[in-house]
Amino acid sequence: MMGTLAGAGIGMILLFAIIWWLPIILILTSSKTSGVEKLIWLALMFFFSWFSWILYMILAPVGEKAD
Repeated sequence: MMGTLAGAGIGMILLFAIIWWLPIILILTSSKTSGVEKLIWLALMFFFSWFSWILYMILAPVGEKAD
């Protein structure tokens, strides 16, 4: 019984970690932004978490994209 509870706890921690890192990975791999703008979005993610990721999906890129 104790092993099952420990396994469930580890599983929940892993699930939480994946959910927390997912927006960061999505921003890092996105082609919407690059350079300093991407770093700013990542900093916002660090301080404001999921709210920043939602704004990123709606607003990015903020300025004109240089091709």
